[in-house]
Amino acid sequence: MVFLRSLLFALSLAVLTPPYAVLSVLTFPLPRLTRYRIISGWSRIVVVLTHVLLGIRYRVEGLENLPDRPAVILSKHQSAWETIAFQLILPPHVQVLKRELLWIPFFGWGLALMSPIAIDRSKGVTALKRLAEHGKVRLAQGFWILIYPEGTRMPPGKRGNYRSGGAWLAEKAGVPVVPVAHNAGLLWPRNAFLKKPGLITVQIGPAIETAGLDAGTINRRAEAWIEERMEVLCPK
Repeated sequence: MVFLRSLLFALSLAVLTPPYAVLSVLTFPLPRLTRYRIISGWSRIVVVLTHVLLGIRYRVEGLENLPDRPAVILSKHQSAWETIAFQLILPPHVQVLKRELLWIPFFGWGLALMSPIAIDRSKGVTALKRLAEHGKVRLAQGFWILIYPEGTRMPPGKRGNYRSGGAWLAEKAGVPVVPVAHNAGLLWPRNAFLKKPGLITVQIGPAIETAGLDAGTINRRAEAWIEERMEVLCPK
């Protein structure tokens, strides 16, 4: 049953994505936030498909912790599920991602039109400068900034090195940091064709005000909150 459900879901994505990519390209002349709302409709459809075809549901705890102004979100990264579902759960946001993702046919086209901050991780200081420059612009445009500080998807129960780029951006821009934990990887593993039915829990932590704090301190506080929650969400 899991195989048949997963196959049907994959076929549905293959049918849905190309025409929606064409629609996304047609939104190019529109304002950024308008483009975001139209293109994110793809994610809304996919989340419905995950519920109907895969039996994956989700619940969100801590929405009241979201501040009333754009902030930097530092989230655990386990699967493709959160990159899709966060467009429904969180305020309009842009992702900081590796530029190679924009080269993927169809998917990358729509992604590029959602105003992401695409960086070349091999550039080091240059990449940080680009993050700061474009991050401040996106925040001023009303977008939140979503960053996965571990830099890659981590299997449930595993912990990567938390890079401080997101905390550094929040410090420079003078905006809060919002930590997010979830257990999507239990049902939708990294690069896995088979996806299991069940309930995903997303937990949003209290905002970390960055005034008077350096990037290292901000990053450690976010990491501590996220990993404490992960011990409960993904017990070893």
